Amino acid sequence: MSAMTRLRPRMEQNLPQRLAKSANLRDAGHSMRTRDVAQWLENRTRAHHFAVERIPFGKLDGWFFAEDTGNLVHESGRFFSVEGLSVTSSEGPFGHWEQPIIRQPEAGILGIVVKEFDGVLHFLMQAKLEPGNRNLLQLSPTVQATRSNYSRVHQGAQVRYLDHFTRPDRGRVLYDIRQSEHGSWFYRKANRNMLVEAVGEVEEHEDFCWLTLGQIGELLHRDNVINMDARTVLACLPTDDAGASALYSDAQFKSWITRERSGHDLEARLVPLSGIAGWELDDDVLARPDGRFFRVVAVSVQAGSREVPAWTQPLFEPEDTGVTAFLFRRIGGVVHLLVRARAEAGFLDTIELGPTVQCTTRNWDQVEPSQRPPFLDEVLAASPERVRYEAVHSEEGGRFLYAESRYMFVEADEAMAPLEPPAGFQWCTPGQLSALTAHGHYVNVQARTLLSCLSTGAVRLEDAV
Repeated sequence: MSAMTRLRPRMEQNLPQRLAKSANLRDAGHSMRTRDVAQWLENRTRAHHFAVERIPFGKLDGWFFAEDTGNLVHESGRFFSVEGLSVTSSEGPFGHWEQPIIRQPEAGILGIVVKEFDGVLHFLMQAKLEPGNRNLLQLSPTVQATRSNYSRVHQGAQVRYLDHFTRPDRGRVLYDIRQSEHGSWFYRKANRNMLVEAVGEVEEHEDFCWLTLGQIGELLHRDNVINMDARTVLACLPTDDAGASALYSDAQFKSWITRERSGHDLEARLVPLSGIAGWELDDDVLARPDGRFFRVVAVSVQAGSREVPAWTQPLFEPEDTGVTAFLFRRIGGVVHLLVRARAEAGFLDTIELGPTVQCTTRNWDQVEPSQRPPFLDEVLAASPERVRYEAVHSEEGGRFLYAESRYMFVEADEAMAPLEPPAGFQWCTPGQLSALTAHGHYVNVQARTLLSCLSTGAVRLEDAV
């Protein structure tokens, strides 16, 4: 070996401690006070012209229904397509169904730049419009772009700060992990979730602000402020205390995951969108006649702050607000979460770990009580003192219209959530679940939102029980 060869530590030194220090600074940071963020977002909204309007499919520009398949595609062959999916499952109340699905094979970048100010890590957050957000502007990662966007297929402006994630001399990678997106609406979709520490100076821009991790945690208590793409990146933050004890060892827990992946019988295959069973297409919408689940619509967007100032696109619109919750309890003095092995048709590897409850209640109003999702009624009936966290957060506003979920942590006891849960459920510590985010396709995007509440200090379950 050459004397000039340089070895590096396998793990990033002191990063969990630096993150913990940032999480403790909650009221103010380098750029602004936490209480001023709402006004700053309002000012950024006024600074640009934003408008989102529903339009008929016939007014989509550059999008069309392909003659041979009926798939809704873009003339460039890039961005994404809306196709059909045929699903057969050996479990649950629905053995077979067909649905529209978003197919977007390319992986995008969801990346946050961090930098120290006065010895404290700050996160560079963007005030970004997404057409599906009810309040339009939310705080997003520094870079949130598909490969089609940052390779400028749309012939728009360069994505700001992109070089921090693509040039080694501009940033030091703290983590870079491919994570899945919504398995019910995306077909095997993944994005790079990145945290990069800036090397050298970072040019400031009026649509971006530096916030501490603690400030972001405070903002997670407010509805529709921190967008989904930021939450999934923050969920992957390493912790300095994974806990030494748990109900099941890491090897036992991972063995349970492997058994679940091996034991689920779910077949999902792409089919032409035209003629999928149970769906009807008219000039304005592709939807089910019974009004359940979701619909496909089209919108026209004007956004003065985006790389392209105007465009049209299809969006998926769910029929109601979702409920997404972790039940938690102290077992042997240690906080545990009740996770569910969720088999979703769009997942790459059969199942990923999701929250205890993840559903839209309206979709289950017409089924027998025995077929309702386990623990849903317990979460809905939880007394206020058991609800340790509750906020409404938007899902991916670039693909979904007004898709929102009520995210919750609910304290349980043996009567509500027994030590030996039903099949498909398992107890694990927050540290065990967090450790799995260092690998792709283990923890689903809804569970990662709730993990981001822990990683930012928005929720401290050890203090709640």
